[in-house]
Amino acid sequence: MRYPRRVPRSGAEARRRLRQAALELYRERGFDRTTTAEIAARAGVNERTFFRHFPDKREVLFDGEADLRAALTSAVAEATDGLPPLEILLHACQKAGRILEENRPFSEPRLEIIAATPTLRERELAKAAALTDAIAEALRQRGVPDPQAALAAQIGWAAFHQAAQAWLDDPSHPLNTHLQRTFAALHTLT
Repeated sequence: MRYPRRVPRSGAEARRRLRQAALELYRERGFDRTTTAEIAARAGVNERTFFRHFPDKREVLFDGEADLRAALTSAVAEATDGLPPLEILLHACQKAGRILEENRPFSEPRLEIIAATPTLRERELAKAAALTDAIAEALRQRGVPDPQAALAAQIGWAAFHQAAQAWLDDPSHPLNTHLQRTFAALHTLT
């Protein structure tokens, strides 16, 4: 899909077009053979505009990670008092899941591209580690002791990731259903 050469009027529109152009090019040529200049040209902007929105071509695929982290940590903070850590995390994952649902057209090809690119898989692991650290800190702020907070955050993120993959594989059920099933399976294991 080629975009017209007109310059997007808003920063949000430029960002959206850059994300779409990057996905298309990564799927056509592969991540390693795509340049930021090519992404910018496909999006109808200059390369300087690309770098105003993204520090490098990897970050296009991780756009929204800060929003997801904020949604998860604020949902942990706002959860009902007295819930055990895994129930808090189910609540947080359900709230944050709305971000994934809104971005489904981006999420599916994104995962394919990351799976096919070792450097992106490494980046995804680093982002996941930072995310679980933030979730663990949010749990500690609620009074969950440190070892349990870190373990719950790692387990909760793994459950969220598994439920999201199940939802992408089977869109006949909403993400929330997959989250409930995954957390129920987790309770069975424990």
